[in-house]
Amino acid sequence: MANKKESTVEEKLRALYDLQLIDSRVDEIRNIRGELPLEVQDLEDEVHGLRTRLDKLKTDLETINFEITAKKNLIDESKTLIKKYNEQQKNVRNSREFNSLTKEVEFQELEIQLAEKNIKEFKAQIEQKKEVIAQTKDKLTEREGHLKHKKGELDAILAETEKEEKALLKKSEEYEDKIEDRLVQAYKRIRHNVKNGLAVVAVERGASGGSFFTIPPQVQVEIASRKKIITDEHSGRILVDPLLAEEEQEKMQELFAKF
Repeated sequence: MANKKESTVEEKLRALYDLQLIDSRVDEIRNIRGELPLEVQDLEDEVHGLRTRLDKLKTDLETINFEITAKKNLIDESKTLIKKYNEQQKNVRNSREFNSLTKEVEFQELEIQLAEKNIKEFKAQIEQKKEVIAQTKDKLTEREGHLKHKKGELDAILAETEKEEKALLKKSEEYEDKIEDRLVQAYKRIRHNVKNGLAVVAVERGASGGSFFTIPPQVQVEIASRKKIITDEHSGRILVDPLLAEEEQEKMQELFAKF
């Protein structure tokens, strides 16, 4: 990389503050998207879960209907056997054979009663599952509609901001190239460690921007002189005077308007 041009302290401060404004605009764009990508992902997961639940409920219904059919077949078989045993009782040779057939008939009658009870229980389960299916379908429709809306929001925001974000990131790299490496690294370190990613802030009402700690008057004079890079002793942020900040904000607004 070519050696960077030696700049005055004021030029360094302006470049650092410009870099901060650009990076803050990128942060703002990403904050506009905010939780939307996560909301969309959560909705997609929820919709997938509801569809899976519906599939399972439908499979359960098929299984129950199969069981009902099996029980009906069992009833038909038992009725056929009862008819057969009743016919056989007409031709028995002794009471032992008659009693044995009577027990078989009673057993088949119990089988029929149990099967009918099972069928009744299965039908109750079907009604219950149909109700759950209806509720799940309603919720799925509502969640799918919400997902479509949120996806539309996200797509619209991406369409509006993606071009600007790319341009800003490119501009951020250009400004980094204007600043000596040690300052860029310090800026990134501070930005990573402080709230809201603000590594370079203006003095506001005698305090570091976003801070309640007052800056001594003599330090404020030094900041305004733009002869050295001064950091806030509490937050570590690089400090610039309000006039410089205002001038650079106006300049950056013109730049942002072009994107």
